[in-house]
Amino acid sequence: MHSNGQTFQHTLATEFSISGPGIHTGHLVNMVVKPAAPNTGINFQRVDLEDRPVVKADVDNVVMTNRSTAIESNGARIYTIEHLMAAFVGMGVDNALVELDGDEVPILDGSAHAFVEAIEKAGVKQQEVAKIFYNIEHNITFVDEERGVEMVALPFTEYRVNALIDFNSPVLGTQHASLKDIKDFKNEIAPCRTFCFFHELEWLLDHDLIKGGDRNNAVVVVDKPVTDNQVKKLKAHFPDIEIPKGQGYLNNAELRFDNEPARHKLLDVIGDLALVGFAFNAHIIASKPGHAANVMFAKKLKEHIKKVKQKGEIPVYDPTKPPLFDVHAIEKLLPHRFPFLLVDKIIELTDTKVVGIKNVTYNEPFFQGHFPGNCVMPGVLLAEALAQCGGILAIPKDTEDKYDTYFLKIDNCKFKQKVVPGDTLILHMELVSPIRRGLVEMKGTIYVAGKIAAEAILVAQIVKRTKQDD
Repeated sequence: MHSNGQTFQHTLATEFSISGPGIHTGHLVNMVVKPAAPNTGINFQRVDLEDRPVVKADVDNVVMTNRSTAIESNGARIYTIEHLMAAFVGMGVDNALVELDGDEVPILDGSAHAFVEAIEKAGVKQQEVAKIFYNIEHNITFVDEERGVEMVALPFTEYRVNALIDFNSPVLGTQHASLKDIKDFKNEIAPCRTFCFFHELEWLLDHDLIKGGDRNNAVVVVDKPVTDNQVKKLKAHFPDIEIPKGQGYLNNAELRFDNEPARHKLLDVIGDLALVGFAFNAHIIASKPGHAANVMFAKKLKEHIKKVKQKGEIPVYDPTKPPLFDVHAIEKLLPHRFPFLLVDKIIELTDTKVVGIKNVTYNEPFFQGHFPGNCVMPGVLLAEALAQCGGILAIPKDTEDKYDTYFLKIDNCKFKQKVVPGDTLILHMELVSPIRRGLVEMKGTIYVAGKIAAEAILVAQIVKRTKQDD
């Protein structure tokens, strides 16, 4: 699950500001990018709206992929985030808060170059929290036959991206771009500008897009005959455009690389896949990628990584190893006895978590009356088993005093698969917050055969037993 060696999360050393119009909305936007705490990821905040809503940069929040990627939640939408997101990935920034007083990230020159320069000037600061890279366990593919799109993530030890484009254009031809090492992003990919075809400009304007576009923030490809009417209409919006004689680029723009369009598509892939929300290693090969395909692919990757993550979080139970506490030691701590002691072993114990084992057999007394002939362990007893396991963590062990634990609240309790005789429950309890005044809040998960059987947030109170209670 982890990458080679210890890697830490990073944020900005100081904040930076950038202003400019959004390419599609045309609105002038002031953007301030600030450092953020570990494990918070990239968040966008609309400071121009009431309550200053925050939108997490996550594929689940994507609402539009028409010529750019837009995210929305809490009543706030932000357009064209992909170039900034790619810059964060390329510069190794894991956590940042992006404040905007408008609805679109400034387009600038249509690349990630200015963002990379600003991040470099602000500085990137290491945070003392580990960064986990998840590995792709098998090939993951996305195919859109109608658009001719094919994307695949191959298991790999690092992050590598290849992009291939073919627009059936005599000017562009078939192009390929590659990024073998993310360290090369700054020089090889970040300067590459967005592009479109001259014959698309009319459609884009008719659909209220590129309102903030000008000849300085995109490469425009001219590969079809241009009519006088087209030129007249477009000059009303872009008075300084110059049409090349024959085929070429608007205003005879010089490309920064021979394959700049393919490199920009690779940039977009990196920016959109950053919305997976997890750092991962893979070799990405993208043929004819676009924002819609990138986002669909990102959703598949996120789904896969969540399964890998869940599998990595399952405690390892080796029955050949002696437990930390056997059932007799557990009896000395917990105020439970047959038939209500639901923890057989404790195999792991730290200051913040405990892992216990419960072996379920046909001889459990509750099976006689709960679904006779169709043995299913009651869900309430699964919650009780978690609570008892949590008691081992919560009850003080460096005293001769006896304690009882009482349920105060159960939240978000979910039962995901039935528990039957022969199952071995791995009970995992972890503190959500430090114990205060005898109040304990824990996240509990029960695993059976590598899958989650139940989970809940449990709140309990620890109460010292009096001699009268004994």
